[in-house]
Amino acid sequence: MDNAYLIETVIKVVVILLVFSALAGIGTYFERKILAFMQRRLGPMNVGPFGLLQVGADGIKLFTKEDIIPTNVVGPIFKIAPVITAATAFMAAAAIPFLPSFTVFGYEVHPIVADINIGILYVLGVMAIGLFGPLLGGMASANKFALLSAARAAAVFISYEVVTGLAALAPIMMVGSLSLIDFNNYQIENGWIVWSQPLAFILFWIAAFAETGRTPFHLIANDHEIIDGFGTEYSGMRWGLFFIGEYANMFFISFVIPIIFLGGFGDGTVLGAFALLGKMAFFFFFFLWTRAAWPDVRPDQLMWLCWKVLMPLAVINVVITGFVMMF
Repeated sequence: MDNAYLIETVIKVVVILLVFSALAGIGTYFERKILAFMQRRLGPMNVGPFGLLQVGADGIKLFTKEDIIPTNVVGPIFKIAPVITAATAFMAAAAIPFLPSFTVFGYEVHPIVADINIGILYVLGVMAIGLFGPLLGGMASANKFALLSAARAAAVFISYEVVTGLAALAPIMMVGSLSLIDFNNYQIENGWIVWSQPLAFILFWIAAFAETGRTPFHLIANDHEIIDGFGTEYSGMRWGLFFIGEYANMFFISFVIPIIFLGGFGDGTVLGAFALLGKMAFFFFFFLWTRAAWPDVRPDQLMWLCWKVLMPLAVINVVITGFVMMF
């Protein structure tokens, strides 16, 4: 049984790495197409039918592009920073139940690498460690603009982790567990948590944009600055690892939000599995839609929103939840 569990775990890890690495590339295609549609542009069209082979072309370019290490960078740290970003993104996936359990040739498969009893804490904690990727990448670069971007990244991530944690605290108080499987099972009997915690849902959703570095909180590497922020001096697949980490985080947080607030995969039926995938697709699409529809906010506006609006609301929500549960 131990051997079977070990083999199953290895297979799940490999599948997650392969699938979500591929989805990061495919996600760029959909993002370009959606942005092009919303902004009345064509998007990828020339490489393959409807530009479908653009994903492969981008992959070939990243793998074959020269890996440049600038002269004055702090070499070891510069090299490992992209690995931290990608690794922490995929490590977070270990506690996420992507689908309900199913049976293959009489063997029950659980589409979660590890159902640990602190699942949500683990996911948020590991995603928070991902801060060190852009931070170290910018600090190790011989470029003041990369350093400024790294400082902005640290400010945004650290600030909005507070909102994320406080927003998740109220649902945790209701469920009485940190396991994402327990969150799913709780909502089977008691209904979706979003109906009793709408404010926590909105706060968690807003903070997800900052946690993933997406517009309108894209202060890590603002597009209007021309350069690529902390990744300015990176090339080839090292830059690609930052890219994969960002899109993987988008996919993973798009799974976490519906599991915590929107019923997850329900009672484990095929319909529930498709429902979870549909919810995930909606949140991923919303990340893309906001990039097309919203401008980036200024750093001072972002900090004002976090500390003077979102965090007080999150604290008030936790206090009200506590009083309601007491009485």
